[in-house]
Amino acid sequence: MPTQIILKNGFVKLLLESLGDGVFTLDSQGRITSWNPAMERIAGYSAEEMIGKTCGTLCFNQCFGHQCPADPIQCGIYKSGKVEPTECYLTHKNGHAVPVIKNARVIREKDDTIIGIVEAVTDLTDLKKAKAKMEEASLRLAEHYRFGNIIGKSHAMQQVFSSIKAAGASEATVLIQGESGTGKELVAGAIHYKSNRKHNRLITVNCSALPESLLESELFGHAKGSFTGAVGYRVGRFEEADGGTIFLDEIGDISPLIQLKLLRVLEERRIERVGESKGRPIDIRIITATNKDLLNRVKDGYFREDLYYRLKVFPIYPPPLRKRKEDIPLLVDHFITVHSKKTGKRIKGLSQPAMRIFMDYEWPGNVRELENAIEHAFVLCNEKQIDLFDIPVEVRQFDYYTYQTKQPNSLANNVQPDRKLTREHLLRLLTECRWNKAEVARRVGLSRASIWKYMKKWNIPNKR
Repeated sequence: MPTQIILKNGFVKLLLESLGDGVFTLDSQGRITSWNPAMERIAGYSAEEMIGKTCGTLCFNQCFGHQCPADPIQCGIYKSGKVEPTECYLTHKNGHAVPVIKNARVIREKDDTIIGIVEAVTDLTDLKKAKAKMEEASLRLAEHYRFGNIIGKSHAMQQVFSSIKAAGASEATVLIQGESGTGKELVAGAIHYKSNRKHNRLITVNCSALPESLLESELFGHAKGSFTGAVGYRVGRFEEADGGTIFLDEIGDISPLIQLKLLRVLEERRIERVGESKGRPIDIRIITATNKDLLNRVKDGYFREDLYYRLKVFPIYPPPLRKRKEDIPLLVDHFITVHSKKTGKRIKGLSQPAMRIFMDYEWPGNVRELENAIEHAFVLCNEKQIDLFDIPVEVRQFDYYTYQTKQPNSLANNVQPDRKLTREHLLRLLTECRWNKAEVARRVGLSRASIWKYMKKWNIPNKR
């Protein structure tokens, strides 16, 4: 047959053998006439095994929307003349399914007589594996941002959870205002993964990490030659987030130029790369965050008022840890579980004195500082419980005078600062104060943690 004659041509044969995709041909009766090495790799059958057989041996699960027919003459390709690229599965010689893209064309003579069929098969196994890994990574990322990782049972946190749900169900621009370490990025991620954009990208940019010129290029991209060092085109973070969400952290630190350009993005939903005058439409959801009081920055002239109200369509205020101390035990348990898995240490919790210090401390660094304190304790602790002297020194020896200045009716007149405390002096004070360590601490002007430290150092028992 002409098809067979053509395939005997040395150049064509070499070409087919060099292709990465599987290719095979059939005669007018649907019998396989050639079978390249890539098909051997994909399907597991050698050319000797397949020549003369029909493609039904491969059991394609979808041809023209249904199973491959047993009779090749009944195949729809003879009527349609082609099979458009179709994602389906073939059955390997070993019995397992192989994901492929299949397409086919009928070969005709000048008089329209069918002389054969050429079919091409692209192996999708590696692509499917990569896609599965991406989906798994996406699920892990979504899991990271779920409510379960924003821990809290306090009323303040329940309000935050309600706000996240409401924001996720809308397309409104969100401004998250809170102190450093309160979990603003987690809140932004939770909003994204609660929204209809969750299957697209979440792009995060720290606006305080770059100077104005670099931040402009980072956000908007640039054209080749637009400035020194711009050797090629660059796609900005706004374009990368197209169809998804962009999270702009530390938004209060951006310059007036970036403020103006951001305002245009919010109003027009278009961006211009640096060095270009061409506008590019984008479809994004914008979430911003700051640890500054933006309204005060507006009043002081550092932040545009029109931009402030554009960003503050739906504000969310994650509370500082000192205002939700009932969540501290939950957070402690969570971080102990996390670091137990990382380190292999079997630490069960905090001792009572250590937990008391954690509850008394003000946590200026909020949840981030609390996690760092637990990680610090894991380095030192070799017992089943984290004890007082496993936690960072700044947590257990915070300055007592800071606490006193907040209490005008405190016993400040009875304080006798004495940092050169001796064992005898401490024993005398403990006796006078009936072993009330807090009272002893007030008398000597030290923290209660310091009294615990001296008692442990000098082997003084906890009780009389």
